[in-house]
Amino acid sequence: MIPILRTPLGELYQADCLTLLKALEPETVDLAFADPPFNLGKQYSSNINDARASHDYLDWCKIWLDGMSRALKPGASLFLWNLPKWNLPLGTFLAERLTFRHWIAVDIKYSLPISGRLYPSHYSLLYFVKGGKPTIFHPDRLPVPCCRHCGGELRDYGGYKDKMNPKGVNISDVWTDIPPVRHAKYKKREANGLSLRLMDRIVAMASDPSSVVLDPFGGSGTTYVVAELTGRRWIGSELDCSAIIQRIESLEADRDHLLQIHANKNTLFTAADLERQRKAGRILSTDYRFPETNATCVCPASEEAQPDLFRASS
Repeated sequence: MIPILRTPLGELYQADCLTLLKALEPETVDLAFADPPFNLGKQYSSNINDARASHDYLDWCKIWLDGMSRALKPGASLFLWNLPKWNLPLGTFLAERLTFRHWIAVDIKYSLPISGRLYPSHYSLLYFVKGGKPTIFHPDRLPVPCCRHCGGELRDYGGYKDKMNPKGVNISDVWTDIPPVRHAKYKKREANGLSLRLMDRIVAMASDPSSVVLDPFGGSGTTYVVAELTGRRWIGSELDCSAIIQRIESLEADRDHLLQIHANKNTLFTAADLERQRKAGRILSTDYRFPETNATCVCPASEEAQPDLFRASS
């Protein structure tokens, strides 16, 4: 196979995902992520059939999930993004091959309420590992939740403030801070657009710089963008790669967006919340511990304060 796009870190193939997966050597991937079509009858530029019978759709999914599982190294991670309806049977299928870690509920409200049913407000992100435990696992920490108006803490940690990690709060398996991709600046393709924050969180959790990241459903290229900007090697495919190529060749907007994301994670308070508290005359408890190297500014906002990986990919 010949890639349609090659960078110093990655390779993109304009091909069917099954073709790519068959060509991969077994046990060569550190992190695999899949955001397949959801079988909702959408129109894609590649003209794929997105309205299969349920059993046909599940059978097709099992083929490429088998290929992804085969490509994982021992201890490598697999994440599957889909509707709960499909991830229920597909999770059962994966559990026969890999070790279940988490069902992550991602709170995103895209659609109007459906009559006669509960309002669908989350997507399912399944997290599996090949073997007993992951080789790489370092989840992000989040800032203390604060009021958007006054910056006041929304939760009272009482006598535990001095015991809290200076880098922030433990992340849970319910993610409420992933925005839908609607802004034209960050949404590069009408169909299958993924949040940069979502992919950054997954890539940060289950890979290291120089790890190999696989995404056989390239979509708008968000996985590859995050891998490219954070120094991961990557490989992927899509039936129509034109939007991905355009995005990879012009990374400035995505780099700026990712710098903002990184400035607001793994920190106890964001700079914006601290500024709101200052304007509101609120005094932050001295019980909180802050990193010794940056006690007054816990939220770096400039590129110079970010990892070298961002500058290396410029």
